[in-house]
Amino acid sequence: MHIFYTPDIATVSELPEEESHHCVKVLRLPEGEEILLADGKGTFYRARITWAHPKHCAVEILETRQAPPAWGFNMHIAIAPTKNLDRMEWFAEKCTEIGVDAITPLLCRFSERKELKTDRLRKILISAMKQSLKAVCPKLDEMTDFKSFVTRPFGGEKYIAHCHDGERHLLTDSYSPGHDALVLIGPEGDFSPEEVELALSNGFRPISLGDSRLRTETAGVVACHTLHVMNLLKNNADK
Repeated sequence: MHIFYTPDIATVSELPEEESHHCVKVLRLPEGEEILLADGKGTFYRARITWAHPKHCAVEILETRQAPPAWGFNMHIAIAPTKNLDRMEWFAEKCTEIGVDAITPLLCRFSERKELKTDRLRKILISAMKQSLKAVCPKLDEMTDFKSFVTRPFGGEKYIAHCHDGERHLLTDSYSPGHDALVLIGPEGDFSPEEVELALSNGFRPISLGDSRLRTETAGVVACHTLHVMNLLKNNADK
């Protein structure tokens, strides 16, 4: 069954214009066809097309289903956007497919990209949400200054992945499965020593993602996947 993103479906019984075009003009779905809708907030809707209009495709809701939480913790990845935007888009897509609750682009001292338009990234998140059959779309923040971000409160475990000398532990040895987690991923030039110190003074714990030197976007995906695997193993062990 085809799935479409409809954030306002609880109050508006039609697909957004872009989704209407894809449904009617690209997929050529006729009136009477059943489709699946996701509002990006955690609810699926089984619906039937009642008016196959390329801009205002109307639907009748047949069933509403609250999707169960796909994972039992909150995961937030804050990452310095790469100079090559394709790599940042790849990171956002893969983390959405794996499962992430929030992504914050970080403006750091050595950031290769100082500005970021989030409109295209948001479309990629929506597409990945639909592709991976999720009902929740990750929250995407605007570019945020490093200092203002790390001083914000966060009610879970906080980590900073960096390559400087000093005490660091593997994420697999540091994280406690079942707890909310926030991970900072730096730019290609790494966080500055001052940024690392600021993060540590605000409760972040220094971690390593392994012996290999990873690209920024790879590190973000590895952190996301590692947290999920650790939680999955714990859940299986608890059964």
